Amino acid sequence: MTEHHFPLSQERLAALRRLFHQHPETGMAEFWTTARLAEELEAFGLSPVAGDAVTAPEARMGVPSPEVMRDALQRAEAEGASRAWLERMNGTTGLVVDLRPDLPLGTVLRFDIDAVSVQESASPEHRPTKEGFASLHDGLCHACGHDGHMAVGLGLAAALAPLRAELKHNVRLLFQPGEEGCRGARAMTSAGWLNRARHFLAAHIGMWADQDHALVCGARGFLATTKFDVEFRGRAAHAGAEPEKGANSLLAAASAALNMHALPRHGQGDSRITVGMLEAGSGRNIIPDHARMVCETRGATTAVNNYMFEHCRAIIEHTAAMYEQACSVRLMGGSDSADSDDSLRRVVREAARAVPWFHEELIRDSAPGFGSDDACVHMAAVQKQGGDAAYFMLGSRLAAGHHAPDFDFNEDVLSPSVELLTRVTLALDRA
Repeated sequence: MTEHHFPLSQERLAALRRLFHQHPETGMAEFWTTARLAEELEAFGLSPVAGDAVTAPEARMGVPSPEVMRDALQRAEAEGASRAWLERMNGTTGLVVDLRPDLPLGTVLRFDIDAVSVQESASPEHRPTKEGFASLHDGLCHACGHDGHMAVGLGLAAALAPLRAELKHNVRLLFQPGEEGCRGARAMTSAGWLNRARHFLAAHIGMWADQDHALVCGARGFLATTKFDVEFRGRAAHAGAEPEKGANSLLAAASAALNMHALPRHGQGDSRITVGMLEAGSGRNIIPDHARMVCETRGATTAVNNYMFEHCRAIIEHTAAMYEQACSVRLMGGSDSADSDDSLRRVVREAARAVPWFHEELIRDSAPGFGSDDACVHMAAVQKQGGDAAYFMLGSRLAAGHHAPDFDFNEDVLSPSVELLTRVTLALDRA
């Protein structure tokens, strides 16, 4: 493979990563990020699609409040986002770009674009702080490597753009919003972007490939998950004079939380339930008339996760009846379980042999999934229609664990990752 195939240098890739790192945005509100990605892709002669077509409206989950979306849009414009692209988004973030839309769809690759709700470390030893590219936004940080993923995605687009005439199949790049909380993939899949795809690829910096020169060719055993919020609405009353006239939402929520955690584990695989937050009441002398829980289930398979979620829903509804509550359960995100296919893991391993960064003794065929990732929704969709899919992990030493305030990775992994993805994509196109 010649240098011609890699027009973005390591230095340019690192600069792009740092630019995205400075402008983190929460999932489904990545307005500045989407606009900047679109401008970069246009510079390669490509025609990205933005706006309502990117995600199916009925399948969007966990969209922030109108106030959060408005503030994010205003901030993006203040920070120089293209007004033309902001208008084309029409309130919906994320991008899709086809290399050869005139050809049958071959390979689809996913690059996640959102940040996490973490306050970045201000320690002078933290490299983004020390070198002047730390997050500009309080409470938001690219503490999971998605800034690097976007740089790699742009590097791949730049590498493939000059080769479009040689492609036998269309290659589609998804710059997906809302990976954190598993919110964005199902809405993209529901919009049809994976229909008739032969192959699907996703990659993540670090995870179980947490040393330089390592590579995991295909993760297995991601947990399926459902994210949901619960609200109980009861009746307030004077806690001293007329407590019998109240309907206590706090007790309802506490009872539901205890009983959900008491669900029997599933015999066909790991199952989990977490009530991560419970808010209720308004004062010590008032029977609480409202309560809110933020919850998730997980399962080794989609069926196990569905078992957990449906039993949680039943507990919530029956508890509401017992405590005289109105209740609602709102889906906020979710993903399937998925395993990487052996066929693609072999292609990844073979391509890695030609990329000096990846050392043979540090290349593993598989590793467990790292919790849940909604790329599994894309994987399952492609596998269901007869295609194959792989999720691989790109080796880099990490300054701290994913989602930690002082997370950082070795930027030297960026250029080799572009080369690996380019080689894998071209090998699949020619197969």
